[in-house]
Parts: sequence; C-alpha cells; structure tokens
Amino acid sequence: MPDNALEAVGLHRAFGSVAAVDDVSFVLPEGGSLGIVGESGSGKTTTARIVVGLERADAGEVRVRGRDRTAGRGRAGRLARAREVQMVFQDPYLSLDPRTSVEQVLRETLRLHFPGTDHDRRVRELLDQVGLGTRAADARPRQLSGGQRQRVALARALAVEPAVLVLDEAVAALDVSVQAQILNLLADIRERTRIGYLFITHDLGVVRHVTDDVIVMRRGRVVEAGRTSEVLAAPEHPYTRLLLESVPRPGWDPAAIAAARRAL
Repeated sequence: MPDNALEAVGLHRAFGSVAAVDDVSFVLPEGGSLGIVGESGSGKTTTARIVVGLERADAGEVRVRGRDRTAGRGRAGRLARAREVQMVFQDPYLSLDPRTSVEQVLRETLRLHFPGTDHDRRVRELLDQVGLGTRAADARPRQLSGGQRQRVALARALAVEPAVLVLDEAVAALDVSVQAQILNLLADIRERTRIGYLFITHDLGVVRHVTDDVIVMRRGRVVEAGRTSEVLAAPEHPYTRLLLESVPRPGWDPAAIAAARRAL
C-alpha cells in the first residue's frame, strides 16, 4: 500500500449556527489524486482551506505524511507547514503581484524557504517544468495569458516541493483547450514527482479524467465516496445522481432537474 500524503480525520468547522464542514474524513495516497465535488455552499472550499491552513478546524485533525499539521509553532513551523501543502487558486492574477516579474515571483519564494543558496538553476528548472521557458522570466502577470499565469502559479507552488497540491477550481476560468493543456501538465508533473493532488471542483468532467478517487459533499457532509470511475458510473446517493443529471446534454430537461432538486 502506498504511504498517505494527506489524511483528514473528523473535520468540523462552523460559522455561527451553520456547519460548513461536518465530520469530513478522507485519505489521499502519495502520488494520488482525490476530487472533492459539490455545489456552491457544499463545504468543499472550506475543507480545502482547512487542509492548507487558511482556516482552523473546530475539531478534527489534518496529517501530512503522518504528521499533525497543527504541530510546530513560530515562523519556522509555519514555513515548514507551508512547504508541505501548497494551493493553486481559480484566478492566479489575484495571487500574483502585478508589479513583479515571473522570475522575481519564483526567486522570492525560493529565498523565503531556501535562503543562502543560488537559485538560478532552480528558477530555470521550474520554468521548464511548467512549460514556460526562460522567455517568460521577465514578463509581468498582465503580459501573460490566463493559461500562462496559471503555469506561473503552479511553478511557484512546486518551488517548495510540496507533498500535496490543492487545486481550488484551478482550471474553471480557462478556455476548454487551455484547460486540457493544464490538466495534461498536471498529469505529467504528478507522474514525475509523486505529489498528491486534491482537486476542489464542481466540474464532473475534470473529476472523471484527472482523479483516482472522489468524495461528494452536500451541506458540509460527505454523502458518497469511492473510486471515481465507480462513483460516476453507478452513484448510490440521490445527490450524486442529481449532480450527474444536472450536466447539460442532448435531451436535458432543466425543469425536471429543478423539480428533482426541490424534492431532494
């Protein structure tokens, strides 16, 4: 059995009287790919933020390679936790400094986590790894396409060699052809590095093609989990079936879907 890159055990997070995450548990093997799917408000993004450390769980535990993510205090502990899990957001433009070139973005990350070393070779490696090349090194975010900016965000996340990469709707804002390029790139990176991917998405097409396992969330709880191919081929929970039936296709009846949603 492969070692686990990530384990979430009994996660709870409430905002007032609303339980955004309610007893959520899952396992991501090293080099594996796990999808968390659900509609807006299902709790999937809050779960991702807890995993990364942007939200604190009211109860439960997150472990990376068997170690509790809450262990370790001070700046050194925070940097160590940041190296374990990195996040790539839906809109990379919001997480990139518009005044900073691609090379400066990568150098700043490397200086923060690996001070006192020469980073020239590593910057070139990262640019090559995400398919940008050195020609993009001097460009600023506004000079890049959406797909190129997402590649920069990936390079920055990969710079610290994380165990887990959390991708929160990371291809949702891209054109379909660019989505395919980024997803193929992610598949190549996973094969070479054994990073574990946690995909947060509402797009069942993405889940079908890039994840090994999937959990389905509704109102903060996991309602179904299993191998992606099995869950999507023969869903057991009515909510999972509703998600699949909501995907537009020939003969699709939105009125019937709306009625099924109200009944559920």
